[in-house]
Amino acid sequence: MVRLLVSTGEVSGDLQGSLLIQALHREAERRGLALEVVALGGRRMEAAGASLLADTAALGAIGLWEAVPLVLPTLRLQSRLRRWLRRHPPDGVVLIDYMGANINLGLRLKRTYPQVPISYYIAPQEWAWRMGDGGTTRLIGFTDRILAIFPEEARFYASRGAEVTWVGHPLIDTLGELPSRSEARRRLDLPATAPVLLLLPASRPQELRYLLPVMLEAAVALQRRRPDLEVVLPAGLESFEERLRAAVAQAGLRARVIPASQADALRPDLCAAADGAVTKSGTANLELALRGVPQVTGYRVSRPTALVARHLLRFQVAHISPVNLVLDERLVPELLQEAFTAEGILSALEPLLDQGSARERMLEGYGRLRRCLGEPGVTGRAASAILDQVQHAQPCA
Repeated sequence: MVRLLVSTGEVSGDLQGSLLIQALHREAERRGLALEVVALGGRRMEAAGASLLADTAALGAIGLWEAVPLVLPTLRLQSRLRRWLRRHPPDGVVLIDYMGANINLGLRLKRTYPQVPISYYIAPQEWAWRMGDGGTTRLIGFTDRILAIFPEEARFYASRGAEVTWVGHPLIDTLGELPSRSEARRRLDLPATAPVLLLLPASRPQELRYLLPVMLEAAVALQRRRPDLEVVLPAGLESFEERLRAAVAQAGLRARVIPASQADALRPDLCAAADGAVTKSGTANLELALRGVPQVTGYRVSRPTALVARHLLRFQVAHISPVNLVLDERLVPELLQEAFTAEGILSALEPLLDQGSARERMLEGYGRLRRCLGEPGVTGRAASAILDQVQHAQPCA
């Protein structure tokens, strides 16, 4: 029996973890291996075949002030994990994104179980941002192999001495054939010809506070200008659904909230039906791009966090959207902190909703992006590399 510990957090990590776990089970079956996957993750990973040690999908925050409410839950989780590790040492560890918690976990595991191989899948985007005078996190010191999803990420870590395998971006494996616009709208019960706007405001609780009100204000203003506009909001977590519905009603927006339990399965239909989207920066930007949805993205944190990041940590980033990071150009409009306003969103979004040059330029850029992200079979390649590493580390392998 091979036991793997897979650790991630937040909605996007749970989704990527679920795809990897499915691939790990397929690869283990192909090799005739008995495989047990124990996870720090969410309901998607559990449904994919992991035994869930703790649900970390809601334990995500960006910023110092924003993370304060998560300190006690995180400490309790760490204590529980230490007890589990003493009873059930894993044969291998896979860390997915979730930088702060996973780096702390990786450092502790390497000290306590130096013989256990650690793979980092979807590593921190240090190739894209810098703190202070630069440098990297300590993940190279404890990670046996980095499974890179971006070419520049692979070059960055390899040049610093890490063992790196570029596997490509896992979203490539999820694309498939999009339904037609008319079929998608029929399934979603949306009008055949009305403009449709997709809002993707939150995968972390803090984003409901800082991003959602601005997005709703922009959507209300757009609906006044275009009375036939349909607005759809997929919920990132079940716990968000009531807050989203209440916020929509309070804003006076005519919109539909898609339950989290349906959102994953409906994403191809939502993308096929949408004329445009407003979203927080993150993995969703890449998915929208790969599915051909023009978008505006942005982000906002608390004022204290922004001040610390700018003036004390000297945080620097050329772009916040993964689309722009990969292409190294400002293809997708980005609105950060004070610039993230309803007026800013409307100014950037409206040209994209019309059949004009702004929309055509973005769609052309999406085609270039697709060619940068690798070929299908990403999660299979990652699973194979992880199990190779585990089997090579076992004494009788």
